[in-house]
Amino acid sequence: MSEQNPSAIYLKDYKVPEFLIDKTELTFDLDETQTIVTSRLHLRRNPESNSATAPLVLDGGEDVKLIGVAIDTYELPKEEYSLVNDKLIITATPNEFILTCETLIEPQNNTKLEGLYRSSSMFCTQCEAEGFRHITYYLDRPDVMSVFTTTIIGDESKYPVMLSNGNEIERGKTEEGKTFVTWNDPFPKPAYLFALVAGDLNVINDTFVTMSGREVALQIYTEPHNIDKVDFAMDSLKRSMKWDEEVYGREYDLDIFMIVAVDDFNMGAMENKGLNIFNSSCLLASPKTTTDDAYLRVEAVVAHEYFHNWSGNRVTCRDWFQLSLKEGFTVFRDQSFSADTHSSVVKRVEDVSFLKTAQFAEDAGPMAHPIRPASFIEISNFYTLTIYEKGSEVVRMIHTLLGEEGFRKGSDLYFERHDGQAVTCDDFVAAMEDANDVDLSQFKRWYSQAGTPRVTVTDEYDEASKTYRLHMSQMTPPTPGQPTKLSLHIPVKVGLVSANNEPLSFVYEGNTHDETVLHLKDAEQTFVFENVTEQPVPSLLREFSAPVKLNYDYSTEQLLQLMSGDADGFNRWSASQQLAVNELNQLIVQYQAGQTLSEETQLLKGFATLLSDKTLDPAMVALILALPSQAYMSELAEEIDPHGIKAARKHLRELIAKGLEQEFKVAYETNTTDGPYEATAEQIAKRSLKNAALAYWVAAGSDEAASVAVRQYRNADNMTDQFAALSIIVNFDLPEADELLNAFYEQWKHEALVVIKWLMLSAAREQENGLANVKSLMEHPNFDIKNPNKLRAVIGGLGQNTQAFHNLDGSGYAFLADQIILMNKRNPQIASRLCTPLTRWQRMEPELSGLMKAQLERIAGEDLSKDVYEVVSKSLA
Repeated sequence: MSEQNPSAIYLKDYKVPEFLIDKTELTFDLDETQTIVTSRLHLRRNPESNSATAPLVLDGGEDVKLIGVAIDTYELPKEEYSLVNDKLIITATPNEFILTCETLIEPQNNTKLEGLYRSSSMFCTQCEAEGFRHITYYLDRPDVMSVFTTTIIGDESKYPVMLSNGNEIERGKTEEGKTFVTWNDPFPKPAYLFALVAGDLNVINDTFVTMSGREVALQIYTEPHNIDKVDFAMDSLKRSMKWDEEVYGREYDLDIFMIVAVDDFNMGAMENKGLNIFNSSCLLASPKTTTDDAYLRVEAVVAHEYFHNWSGNRVTCRDWFQLSLKEGFTVFRDQSFSADTHSSVVKRVEDVSFLKTAQFAEDAGPMAHPIRPASFIEISNFYTLTIYEKGSEVVRMIHTLLGEEGFRKGSDLYFERHDGQAVTCDDFVAAMEDANDVDLSQFKRWYSQAGTPRVTVTDEYDEASKTYRLHMSQMTPPTPGQPTKLSLHIPVKVGLVSANNEPLSFVYEGNTHDETVLHLKDAEQTFVFENVTEQPVPSLLREFSAPVKLNYDYSTEQLLQLMSGDADGFNRWSASQQLAVNELNQLIVQYQAGQTLSEETQLLKGFATLLSDKTLDPAMVALILALPSQAYMSELAEEIDPHGIKAARKHLRELIAKGLEQEFKVAYETNTTDGPYEATAEQIAKRSLKNAALAYWVAAGSDEAASVAVRQYRNADNMTDQFAALSIIVNFDLPEADELLNAFYEQWKHEALVVIKWLMLSAAREQENGLANVKSLMEHPNFDIKNPNKLRAVIGGLGQNTQAFHNLDGSGYAFLADQIILMNKRNPQIASRLCTPLTRWQRMEPELSGLMKAQLERIAGEDLSKDVYEVVSKSLA
């Protein structure tokens, strides 16, 4: 770390800006070697500021060269302004004036992918969170909202497409013969929502008629070779627009909505007003090159970024501490859209599985933070699962507490009250309170407390009085900077199940229910149910009504009962997971003690029942059949033993596979789809169960199953079936693995997104020379370290490769540290995200823990960016 380490920024220190920018006029003169940016900022002192004589301080970047600056028509000499720590400071200004700045930037040399940069042959931008300052000097903060007019000047032969926010208002030729295009966005926005794209792109066009009868032009742009892969994205966009009108009453507001696919992008996508920029992996889809999971991701991300038009753009966040205001709310909206479009239960299981695996781990680590952090060093580090996924869960709890109608009343008031404003999480909750006349003051602790609450439940049944009691307690473990916690308001959705798997009705607080939401507010609380006719099995936390860890001592028989017959589909999955976790934990203990692993599993009975029930959604069956992942078992462990977890999962999978070999064969054969590929819920569900069954069938050691897997690979007419078969062949190390892995690359080497899948599968392959294989992938002609998708694929694959990454000689950790040090200078955002596996060193078994810590200390010895410094310093604290 450097001698002068970066300091933290605190929410408590927020002050309104001293100046406001009513209008921003930008001109970009694009060139291959340098771009000249001219900005005209219509500035005035902020009447809400307490400092009437404060200097003007504009944010800039180390890659921005100032050519000249003027106030109105007066060009400032150098002695009348200063450049300090990348900030432009002007001490004496009028109360209202136009500031003109001319800057020079070199987008082709911008490897950080922030601000304006080159991706392939096109110019594009990424300005969230603080990228705009790498374009020109500005008040680069979300509470400074301005009306933008942007003129782009370029060589039309190289850049026939030149786009920015809003509506196109003028096009013509300059005196030098270049083409210019001017765009105007009439809605005030902060600089982080600015966008520019210029390049030789193809487009597909469509229209959408809004609920008020306006026709909106829809355009999706890609490089020419990808234009055949955006029809599904266009369809997803139109369905998202319609859903937002029907469910939230939100109508699109501009004359045009544009999306552009970009190969080199740090994030998934960006909701820039009227001009969304997408990582290609989140936009392109075709049956030949895209799996079902990727189709669903495209649909969800298109919806997410479109929904931001209101929950993020029209109403934005006051400061970056309020990031979950827009992201948590919008994730909830896109999850709801996907649930309405497909199976709501399957969607809920998928979302919670990800939350419990990844976000719960984040809550238990050194970077744990509330969904509204109190401080940060680098805001890019807080685009986290806590902000997004846990933020969504907090919004979902409000929806649970208020109900569908009450939540809609609250969201209507929120949008009406704050349209065109930059606001806070408190403003969002206040709208929900005011619209429903409720008090959510205790609930708001979810915004300020970090960590995953633990809810412990015990029960008792009095047969004589037909009374059933649930005793609940809550506690949230200490997290960095928060040693003590207050009680939260936790909604716990509960149902009761009879011995024959029928719902048991009960009387609670004077009313008869089959299901109710309990309000756990105290450290300890008892809930009394009357008129309960028999000893029930409690179905707790239905639909995962709160993001907590639940502890109830279910017996194996109770879990099997819930797994096979609970009316709540989510809890059927949850029971199967808990049963598998219990058995895996026993196997891990046996492995660590050097004992022979048990040959019995209670899962056989439950899985057999599921496979024989033809009334169930195949996608749901596939989810229940999936054993808890290596990552989830690691998150649950007090001390992580990756090799023990791997051995236990492999053994349990083989027990189930051999015990139900014939059932898996039948499931495979009966879920084969006929006809052409379609990304419909029905087909996706059948393919998911078919391929899950094939993996188990192969795990049983069946030669027939191995032949079927190879045949499926060779005959597949879609990427879902081809890649599923290839993954099975590689992961079970069938004799054809090397041949087909190479053949797959040769077939798809010109499709970048398929190459990414190949890279990840190859890096994750468990081999004796696994790390050497990973290193060779990074030397492969089709690998590009400047492309975040390809780097994430290789490093992500390595993380799944237990033998290579967790090698007892520490070589896997050292290799990861090498990549972090390399990327620290090139792309700090990506480098900081690569640190995540090493940050969990304190929870690893001792032999591995010291090796991980040593690599963090080695990284700490470098001259670090703010991004990496924050993660490493907190991890070593």
